[in-house]
Amino acid sequence: MDTASMDAHDDVRTAPRALATEAVHAGRDDLARQGLHAPPIDLSTTYPSYDSRGEAARIDAFAATGAEPDGPPVYGRLGNPTVARFETALARLEGTEAAVAFASGMAALSAVLLVRGSMGLRHVVAVRPLYGCSDHLLTAGLLGTEVTWTDPAGVADALRPDTGLVLVESPANPTLAEVDLRAVAHACGSVPLLVDNTFATPVLQRPAEQGARLVLHSATKYLGGHGDVLAGVVACDEEFAGRLRQVRFATGGVLHPLAGYLLLRGLSTLPVRVRAASATAAELARRLTADPRVARVHYPRIGGAMVAFEVHGDPHEVIAGVRLITPAVSLGSVDTLIQHPASISHRIVDAEDRRGAGVGDRLLRMSVGLEDVDDLWSDLDQALKRCETGAGNGAAGHRAPAPAH
Repeated sequence: MDTASMDAHDDVRTAPRALATEAVHAGRDDLARQGLHAPPIDLSTTYPSYDSRGEAARIDAFAATGAEPDGPPVYGRLGNPTVARFETALARLEGTEAAVAFASGMAALSAVLLVRGSMGLRHVVAVRPLYGCSDHLLTAGLLGTEVTWTDPAGVADALRPDTGLVLVESPANPTLAEVDLRAVAHACGSVPLLVDNTFATPVLQRPAEQGARLVLHSATKYLGGHGDVLAGVVACDEEFAGRLRQVRFATGGVLHPLAGYLLLRGLSTLPVRVRAASATAAELARRLTADPRVARVHYPRIGGAMVAFEVHGDPHEVIAGVRLITPAVSLGSVDTLIQHPASISHRIVDAEDRRGAGVGDRLLRMSVGLEDVDDLWSDLDQALKRCETGAGNGAAGHRAPAPAH
């Protein structure tokens, strides 16, 4: 980040602003003094420097603490001004000292695990359900971690001397189960609590205010908001951010500058998008609850744009039957998406563990977009009719053996 943007960032931190205002202005406070209105995109991978001694000193400082180097950029893997703008803005929205962006949400989670593992703290306590790939990363021990699965009330008892992290997702993917974050943070003691805040976004929930040290986002989802960028980010204190930057530099999981630009642009409309989609989702949840073709509806107390529901008939017929709604993975876009978690997002989780976490074979997950609520309901209604007609096939016929781990 250049000096001007750093000065502007310090200025605004002394004057708290509403979330909607921060979403529009954070990370952009220095533009007017540069004669700019839209943030520039810096696509450089490397930067010229005629002061090799000074550059060596800055690299040494980064190696020691992971702090962002003072002065001009050095190399794209060390940092990028466009990406730094997004990081500044997201930290402001989450109420943390810093944020570190990565090439994907899984790259961000991996970096957190690597940081703690490098300190000899490889044990993780986690609460199901989590996003399927997060679950798999922990269960398979791909980064040398060992996981203890527990419910929120069992977190304190599950802690060990080598526990490096407690991980929860609230609302959870895909059941939308919620966790009392303040209570879990208290149970963690000195162990960092990481909260996956992808579904809620800082519009609905700021986990750092409830005791979480780390806040994870798959920025691919609501932060980007348009289904055209892949990214992850961790909001945290500056000390942990330094370690994350060092891991990012060493492993190369960097975010492309164009993605950083798209994310910063996405943040400017985040509050409007989340609130509008949430209002539609709440109405769809109400209609689904009253529909006899639907066995159960899951919708979080804090609201949001995600709805999960279980059907009496064959859920695969609903997927095949939608026409306006897009049957696709991911979520958080301006258009409505629907998918069958047991077949896709949580397929990689062992079937018994999956069902034990409430991810049943008749569960569907819907990410509500910005379309008119009556148009969405009309599409759901005709798809549910197809589901009802094909109910004799039964969802059980689509079960597959548990994947090997």
